[in-house]
Amino acid sequence: MTKETGVRHVFAALRYSIQGISRLMREQAFRHELMAFAGGLVILAVAGADVSKFVGFVVLMLALFAAEALNTAIEELVDRVSPEISQVGKHAKDLGSFACFCLILANALYLVWAVLIG
Repeated sequence: MTKETGVRHVFAALRYSIQGISRLMREQAFRHELMAFAGGLVILAVAGADVSKFVGFVVLMLALFAAEALNTAIEELVDRVSPEISQVGKHAKDLGSFACFCLILANALYLVWAVLIG
């Protein structure tokens, strides 16, 4: 496999990203997060939030989607490298899950702040 350079590299990276989102769509947790994203946008719209609140929410959700992608990558690598059950593999998966949980909590707190306080 040869490494692409220049403009071809940009298109190759785009193709890899599309393949990544396609893989992520098979994860139930990601599909739930997409539904929460849509729900959050509706909540902000009903509350009459300004554009800055929407932008903040979108940025936080993009961070959550990125964390979910990394968590899925960790899970796949652990399953590939260590198909047997191991404490180290369990810890890696648990830490990835915790990262997603932190961002879910951050998104929920942000929505509460944006709607009720901000």
